[in-house]
Amino acid sequence: MKIKTEKDIIRLIENDEWMMNVLQMAKSLELPDWWICAGFVRSKIWDTLHDYETKTAMPDVDVIYYDSLHQDEIYEQSLETKLMNMDATIPWSVKNQARMHVVNNMPPYSSSVNAISKFPETATALGVTLDELNNIILTAPCGIGDVLSLQVRPTAHFLESKERLHMYKNRVIKKNWQSKWPNITITYPEI
Repeated sequence: MKIKTEKDIIRLIENDEWMMNVLQMAKSLELPDWWICAGFVRSKIWDTLHDYETKTAMPDVDVIYYDSLHQDEIYEQSLETKLMNMDATIPWSVKNQARMHVVNNMPPYSSSVNAISKFPETATALGVTLDELNNIILTAPCGIGDVLSLQVRPTAHFLESKERLHMYKNRVIKKNWQSKWPNITITYPEI
């Protein structure tokens, strides 16, 4: 399948029964401003662009939401437990973006999409959610160009400081994505 547009990405996910089930489970939590983001979307795209028949294993499935009223990590853990009870084969990770700025040592995020825009890599700054009618909504605050052209580069937020660029570089080296997806190109800006 050729992927050129956001609609193509949405169609790719709609045609993946496993991904749709994962989205339904996350939706069932009824969290405010919820999204499944990062590798969940990026890996599907890169697997398709590499013509892989089997999906690449993910270290986690990132469910994020924005709730300024429940900023307790224990609450997040209870949500992970609920999801594990639905499907224990999925490595769930649930994080409230209303508190993650503290963990990430950044200014407060204003929403889940604002948090996604501040992810380290443009190709990872992606998220999907379901509306009331179970239609997929895709957010790509940094665009889809890099993920579709198999480019890994820092988001504008990570380009703003040397400290964040070091974090980006260390993360990309640790992830070793080229061992899974050999056609990607990684940009390491001067620090």
